[in-house]
Amino acid sequence: MPTTHYQPFTEEHAMFRKAVRSFVEKELNPHCDAWEEAGIWPAHDILKKMGDLGFLGLNYAEEYGGAAADIWFTVILAEELGRCKCAGVPMGIMVHTDMCTPALAKYGSHELKEQFLAPAIRGDMVGCIAVTEPGAGSDVAGIITRAEKDGDDYVINGAKMYITNGAQADWVCLLARTEPGKSYRGMSLIMMPTTTPGFSVSRKLDKLGNRASDTAVLSFENARVPQSNLVGAEGMGFYLQMEQFQMERLVGAMSATAGMEMAVRETMRYCSERQTFGQPLIYNQWIQFKLVELLTEIEALRQLCYYCAALMESEAAPEEVTRIASMCKLKAGRLAREVGDTCLQFYGGMGYMEETWISRYFRDARLLSIGGGADEVMMGIIAKLEGMMPSRGKREG
Repeated sequence: MPTTHYQPFTEEHAMFRKAVRSFVEKELNPHCDAWEEAGIWPAHDILKKMGDLGFLGLNYAEEYGGAAADIWFTVILAEELGRCKCAGVPMGIMVHTDMCTPALAKYGSHELKEQFLAPAIRGDMVGCIAVTEPGAGSDVAGIITRAEKDGDDYVINGAKMYITNGAQADWVCLLARTEPGKSYRGMSLIMMPTTTPGFSVSRKLDKLGNRASDTAVLSFENARVPQSNLVGAEGMGFYLQMEQFQMERLVGAMSATAGMEMAVRETMRYCSERQTFGQPLIYNQWIQFKLVELLTEIEALRQLCYYCAALMESEAAPEEVTRIASMCKLKAGRLAREVGDTCLQFYGGMGYMEETWISRYFRDARLLSIGGGADEVMMGIIAKLEGMMPSRGKREG
């Protein structure tokens, strides 16, 4: 079991890791092939089982069913989910646990937490986060979905795209524009039940990888929700979503790190069994050195993720958390692509076959450099926080 000088994992952490690992091996991995074929995972069934085991709401208040645990339990959950034999299911789970709920848990009213957070922690409801639109992905400021006041309600019109859990969710944490224009301050986070008249799932998308995860296009046509469904202050949705992104990027990178190590070790095993030119493939020094290099990079990324978690736990300056979380996300996306490409190459022709898990890993890993903020966006954030971005006046001059 790995340890870090930032936070040694305790015996309680070790017991939790063992429980999550057992769950992944018994409840997820045996069904991955079927879920990949179906293009959807049974979110309500799996999340209910996880809720019953106390795996949901780890960092949230006990008042709403959470465990009020330290961040290292979330780190362990992400790591162990990364050992799943398909990346789509962990992605769907972590959207529910750490991407659509943080702002609700921190800034939502008591009534909203009772209505949406508590059943999500129990596993009775499935949540999703709706930010991306057909014309606005990493450029969050470009969203145009509108939430206009009418009496005590918001009337919502627009569309959201690439929404994980979108086909199964019971509620949506929606980022919409509550003021006209393109200002960052003109957006708000709003909770919406998917039973709301005017809400619909336009279609479920067919993807290159992460096929077990349902990814949907959502439509809003004069969908009404009470203004009391607002999370935090009106006009502050962009900033609340940016805060949510940091946890999303950490757990995504942490889960990917575990998946990368599993891919490398599976490749080591295959190369030890595969005979070429009268000896095991692993005897080739180039293969040894390349796999060792990847293991070193993976361990370095793991420690960077642990450092990011320690910063979050200590409530460090938001700018520093954002800088390190962006580095974790950037490095994880790039390294996952290298791991997938290298491991598939060492499998040779067998790696190109659907029957080999590494081909699925190769496809699934590609998303990490796109979803949750593309590599280029991460580099832009880091460059800005490192003081490389010229002032507006200098850019315009």
